[in-house]
Amino acid sequence: MKHTSLVLLTTLCTGISNMSVAAETSTVSVDNADRIRPYVKDVRYWQYKGEPVLLLGGTKDDNLFQIPDLKQHLDLLASVGGNYVRNTMSARLDKGFEVHAFRRLPDGKYDLDGWNDEYWTRFENLLRWTHERDIIIQIELWDRFDYTDARGANHWQVSPYRPQNNINYTGEETGLADRYLDDPWRDKHPFFHTIPGMKRYDKKYDMLRHYQEQFVAKMLSHSLSYGNVLYCMDNETSTLPEWGQHWMGFIRKAAAEQGVDVYVTDMFDDGWKPERSEKIRLELDHPELYSFVEISQVNSRNFGEDHWRRLQWVVEEVKRHPRPINNTKIYGAGKTSWGSGEPENGVQRFWRDIIGGCASARFHRDGGGTGLQPISQASIKAARKLESLVKLWDVEPRNDLLEDRSENEAYLAARPGEAYALYFTDGGSVGLDLTGSEGEFQLSWINVGTGDWADKQMLQSGNVVTIAAPAAGGWVAAITRHDSQD
Repeated sequence: MKHTSLVLLTTLCTGISNMSVAAETSTVSVDNADRIRPYVKDVRYWQYKGEPVLLLGGTKDDNLFQIPDLKQHLDLLASVGGNYVRNTMSARLDKGFEVHAFRRLPDGKYDLDGWNDEYWTRFENLLRWTHERDIIIQIELWDRFDYTDARGANHWQVSPYRPQNNINYTGEETGLADRYLDDPWRDKHPFFHTIPGMKRYDKKYDMLRHYQEQFVAKMLSHSLSYGNVLYCMDNETSTLPEWGQHWMGFIRKAAAEQGVDVYVTDMFDDGWKPERSEKIRLELDHPELYSFVEISQVNSRNFGEDHWRRLQWVVEEVKRHPRPINNTKIYGAGKTSWGSGEPENGVQRFWRDIIGGCASARFHRDGGGTGLQPISQASIKAARKLESLVKLWDVEPRNDLLEDRSENEAYLAARPGEAYALYFTDGGSVGLDLTGSEGEFQLSWINVGTGDWADKQMLQSGNVVTIAAPAAGGWVAAITRHDSQD
């Protein structure tokens, strides 16, 4: 593979405009050491305010800052143990409550040199309210679906960037068309090719890039003051990596000017087949660019043991350049043509991600996942109960310690002789190899379907112990040395 995009990055970073991104409205003061960052003792996981954190979440919308009941929704998330949200900077105007970032004039057109205070107040509220609740936000700057008219959508038709909708440029000046009917995955929209050196770049796009950079700078004037923010450049992009690398460089430069640390990455559309993706290979091989790995797309199209195998392929590859692996979208809301699966598939993916060594797991919004529905709340509560006995950064995937295991029956993370986290997808029984261990172990059952504690039992070490789930359905067992419970 030719890493031409890596060569381009140096040029992009040095060519970024000197636009000021000093905080305009935020008054929060966060010590740099307290900001979200890889856990100093195990960089597979995150730490926040100096303490390791497992990021778990589920929310009902993508552009979360726009919803009218945001504070109540965050309170619900926090009440069940959630501490992780996704936020796209989107405004499609199809839900009845969204607003755009730019000032709208009396004739209905937008002025891209002016701001809509309501949009930025909503964004500031998200930053402040999550900060107050110790909730981590993973921001996505760009979503390709925001700029399309495909499949009956009219998102480009209402976009301020559409030349017919603003007073700042024309289609002739920018090369932007009136309609874009191709599916976004075809990557034909000039919006995502404004970076010099990209294959489809045209000098006409410089004017559009100016306004893109102005928007990102405005976003950073709010977000850089907060320490609970991670940055992902795109939602499942199929654009060449140069696009995301430009914005990662832009954000890093702005953060450096303010003396704060930030962590950035990109989300690639073909991540559902990571072992065959050149873009995922690039992400894995270059931690200096991609400071964490976003692998959400592995949570679509993949089911059961196939999901586990592909996830573990990523986990093993990341060991060469250890970083957190995030899952900001876990699909599973009903059968779709592209393979989201049913809610129970989403629950299984959530647990395989956690047991499998990932730093974050979030149920995708309603329609693509189960959001913060009761089924999601139960898994988050159950995961927090598991974490109270077994810290996930103290264990690693160890299915090799299971015997008499059927495909997709059970998954194990362990620190042999000390702690084990055993997940059953739907009842069943397996043998757990405790040979070489001494003393007794306490097994505490947690019902994945309710989030409640269930029975406890004692296990004798020194041999292979058969463990059977209490009933059908999802169960997780926290198995710890008995003396560690005293």
